[in-house]
Amino acid sequence: MTPNATPVSAAPSRRRFLASTAVAAAAVAGGMPLLTACGGGGGEGRKEGTTSGKEAKKILPTYVASNVVAPDIPAKNGSAAGFVEPIDLKNLKTAVPEKLGKGSKLKVMAPFWGTPPSNGNPYYRAMNEAIGVQVTWQNQDGNTYDEKLGAVLASSDIPDVVVVPGWNLNGKIPSAINAKFADLGEFLSGDKVKEYPNLAAVPTDAWQRSIFGGRLRAIPMPASYVTDIAPLYRKDIFDKEGYQPPASAADFLSWAKEATNARAEVWACDDMKWTAFTVFGVLPGSDKALWWNLVDGKLVNRVETEEYLEALEWTRKLYAAGVVHPDAKAGGNQGNAGNRFTAGQVLVYSQNISDLWGKTAEQRTHNKEFEMGAMDIWGHDGGDPTLWAVQPANIFTFVSKKASKEQIRDFLAIANYCASPYGTKEYMLTVFGVEGTDYTVKDGVPTKTPQGINEVNGAFDYTGDPAAYIAHPDLPEIARQQVEWQQRMGAFTKKSTFYGLTVTEPSRWATLADDFEQLEDDVVRGRKKIADVQRAVSDWKKQGGDDLRGWYQKLLDDNGSAS
Repeated sequence: MTPNATPVSAAPSRRRFLASTAVAAAAVAGGMPLLTACGGGGGEGRKEGTTSGKEAKKILPTYVASNVVAPDIPAKNGSAAGFVEPIDLKNLKTAVPEKLGKGSKLKVMAPFWGTPPSNGNPYYRAMNEAIGVQVTWQNQDGNTYDEKLGAVLASSDIPDVVVVPGWNLNGKIPSAINAKFADLGEFLSGDKVKEYPNLAAVPTDAWQRSIFGGRLRAIPMPASYVTDIAPLYRKDIFDKEGYQPPASAADFLSWAKEATNARAEVWACDDMKWTAFTVFGVLPGSDKALWWNLVDGKLVNRVETEEYLEALEWTRKLYAAGVVHPDAKAGGNQGNAGNRFTAGQVLVYSQNISDLWGKTAEQRTHNKEFEMGAMDIWGHDGGDPTLWAVQPANIFTFVSKKASKEQIRDFLAIANYCASPYGTKEYMLTVFGVEGTDYTVKDGVPTKTPQGINEVNGAFDYTGDPAAYIAHPDLPEIARQQVEWQQRMGAFTKKSTFYGLTVTEPSRWATLADDFEQLEDDVVRGRKKIADVQRAVSDWKKQGGDDLRGWYQKLLDDNGSAS
């Protein structure tokens, strides 16, 4: 990542969270098995199910759109909003006119990738002073955060505030959330949220995802529901060679054979499984609840569909044709695909669209000709694609049940401050830090210093976010490209039956589908056959899949759909 741009809110730290690690990006994209989320339908102690319909309406905050700053590109078709004009640093708007914090001391635990800064650095001090709180950060290694999180939640010593990524909601963590974290509904449900205007502007879909155990327990990170995985391609090389982006699955394979030149160490693509799932209209793999959809009156799981098998077969053909970089066959860190891409060894790879900014900013410092783009997702047969919405929030921040009301209110003061929209004084401090220390301004563009890169990262921006937006002051054309791609893809996006719900599956079935991802990878690489997937699906049904279907059906009958 480079320090020169405002990060994509859908790729956080919170705002850069997903782009900061291949693990996180893979999780959100469906490249990793997730034992999804939490929820509960009703009573305080309920550990399974979800809450929607009339019950959810009693819990959810009232939505009041923000009018502090108007985006240059309004959100459409589920996209993020876009900001492409320079920030008017001399006329920044104010989103929090009065200091809401009352001086509480709060310990906040959050994941961090890299070397965390010391508490008491200029950024932390400035944020504490601006909000009126005394926060001490307990940053933990993001690569092993699930282990630390599980240990902490199993103990009696819970920090005042805890950040929980959605991909860590597995094992006993969901039930621990219901037992250990406070109900924020007393402070936020209905019109109560209006005391915190920036939180009132958080979309209702994101709040719906924050209902755990029948209670509003978390501050969510809002995100676009449009798929964030795109086939990214080397536009500069395509233009030079006269290639056109393919328009069908067969077209892609034909082009890939033409473009691959193994002697010259150029391959058409890296692993394309994630793109295959979208091209063939497969239900999302990022959240277990989204694996199900009601079709002709019956709930169908993604692994039972013909589209799922067709996507795997097409990806297998790419490997068999020798058009996939040989290093991809071994699997491993998806981040290596990006390196192969920038080196020109791979012309197309599947990744979060945040890489449009990250890779472009990285390469333009030394390769002025580098240009990449995001292909529109095509239907496998050349027609319009069928795309499925991903969840509108997947990172959450909770408050301990042991926290006092004063501490909870001061935490909400932090969240409200950090959810200030782009182009405000509060936003600049939250995202860029202290001018002259954490960032400087050149030609109207705020640019982080080395100190700012380390300090203004993975801290206060975890605790609150505005509605999804994309803005890159140094590369506004990339922000426009990302938003417009989302808007085009959003036009073909549907919401499946359990979209927007946070569901806790019964623990007896929690690991039922864990082997499918490895099986997928083995099939596309030629180590297993499609018939092996069909046998695995049959076994899955017998071993609990059909029972789980019945459980989800009852959940739907009792609660209704949120979509």
